[in-house]
Order: sequence, then structure tokens, then C-alpha cells
Amino acid sequence: MRRIPPLGALRAFEAGARHLSFTRAATELRVTQAAISHQVRQLEDWLGVSLFERRGHALTLTAKGQAYLRELTPVFERLSEATTRLYEAEQGPLRLTVLPSFASSWLLPRLEGFRRLHPDIELHLSSASELWDFLDDRFDVGIRSGLGRWTGLKAEQLAPEVLAPLCSPALARKLRSPSDLGKVRLLHDTPKDGWRRWLDAAGVDGVDTGKGFAFNDAGLVLQAARQGDGVALGRLLLAADDLKAGRLVQPFAQVLPNDFGYWLVHPRPLSSRRDVVAFKAWLLAEARATSKAVGLLPEVARRRE
Repeated sequence: MRRIPPLGALRAFEAGARHLSFTRAATELRVTQAAISHQVRQLEDWLGVSLFERRGHALTLTAKGQAYLRELTPVFERLSEATTRLYEAEQGPLRLTVLPSFASSWLLPRLEGFRRLHPDIELHLSSASELWDFLDDRFDVGIRSGLGRWTGLKAEQLAPEVLAPLCSPALARKLRSPSDLGKVRLLHDTPKDGWRRWLDAAGVDGVDTGKGFAFNDAGLVLQAARQGDGVALGRLLLAADDLKAGRLVQPFAQVLPNDFGYWLVHPRPLSSRRDVVAFKAWLLAEARATSKAVGLLPEVARRRE
């Protein structure tokens, strides 16, 4: 008969010992800090030994706790590897969920390049604005805009969001200085205060930012700008192809960095799956090339999990 403690308690101990924090362990396992503490105490009672030393808010491992963690770590790694192999054995198409604006303005024009590199990988793409919480198995990989903080997921930044005025070439000829923006229609995207912050950075007063057309999709803002409907405060990454083709121009050099960025996110067990690795490598290379072309020059891609 195998003498094995409750698996939930083992998971709680391993996460708490790895982080040396019940709070971070709770975030990773998506339970409460109290649940982690209870499960660890349950494990200590079951084993009849103390695994942690608790001194106020500080948490350290006892000698027996350290020894136990050394034994458990390769076990959990083998479980992770076994799960990955199961994913790969059941692997079908790579299922993506992508923001509509990112899909239409940037990703779709480049997907043929991925197909040529990896003709054996089938992609199923779903375009949706709502955030998928990865608690089900509808998708394998997501591309989202945010701060890169998605609990329990691996997140790798593709590019920062940088905003700048963008318009058609014909409309740009009417703009001599940023103050001329008061004479044309402004096209608004989220964040809603973007134009006000950009004008403040450019040192411009007297432009009414309460007027103009407002959109809830960055791709629609760029489409309206291409049609000459006004001047958009658009995302440079998404506008890269339009800028290169001359359909849009950036009339002023002033840009507005945004806290958000574009991120590739996926559950941690998929990190080594062949199609995820291939898609991630291709996507990062394309995003970096685009960032360089439009002058974003982002920092080395960040990873969060």
C-alpha cells in the first residue's frame, strides 16, 4: 500500500516552499491564502513534522522541509512533463484567441509567413474582445492587451502600446503644428483621455478633446483615419502596415507611451508544446521587426507568470 499524503496538501506545500510565501502560492493555485495555510498544516500533521518556520510574516523552510522539497521538486516536474506529453499526444490544431483589432490590423496579414515556415501546424483563430480566463480548454494561446499580469499563466510581451496622431496624407497636409488639431475632427480610442494626455505632452492648449468620433476598437479607429474621417490617436504597432504603404502618416513626432502592451499568454503546461514554441518564436520575431520599423524599439521582451 502506498503511503501518500493528500495531493492537494502536497501541491500547497510545494508552491508555498517554492515561493516562500503562502500568498503567492495561493495566487498561483487560485485559492485563498487561508486554504494554503490549512493544507500545509494538514500535511505537517499527516507527516508529524514541521516543514516551515513562521516568524511574523517571514516564512522559511525547516531542514526537513528543505529535504522534502528537494524530493518533491523532480516529482512535480515529471508530472508537468507527463501532462505536456499528454497535450502533445492529443494535439490537434493550435487554437488562438486574439483581439479583433490585433487580428485584422496586424496578425492576419502576416499569417501566410507562418504557414510557409510551418505548413504542418494548423491554426484555428477566434477573434474576441472579452478576456478568456483560461479556466476551460477552448483555446491554447491568447493575444491580449494589458499589463502582463494574468494569474497562473505565462505571459510574454510582444510589443508596448505607443500612441501617436495618425491620419490620411491629404489631411496631414492641413496640419502645420499640433495646435492645428483644433481645426480637424479627432478620432477617439481607448484610453479615453489619450488625446488630452498627448496634447499636454505636446504643450498644446485650446483643443476641445470632447468632440469627434469615438470607437471601442483600435482597428476601426485606423480605418476611419485611412478614410480621411479625422485624425486618430492610434497604436503604432497596429498601424505599421498602413504607415509603410503610405495609407496613413504620422504628422507629428510626439508619441504617448501607454502602460499596456500586447502579450502572448498561455497555460504553463503548454510551454514546451511544439506548436506553441514554434508560434511563439515566429510571433516574437515578427513583433520585434514591426516595432523596429515603426520606431518603438522596445525593451527585451518581458516574461511574466
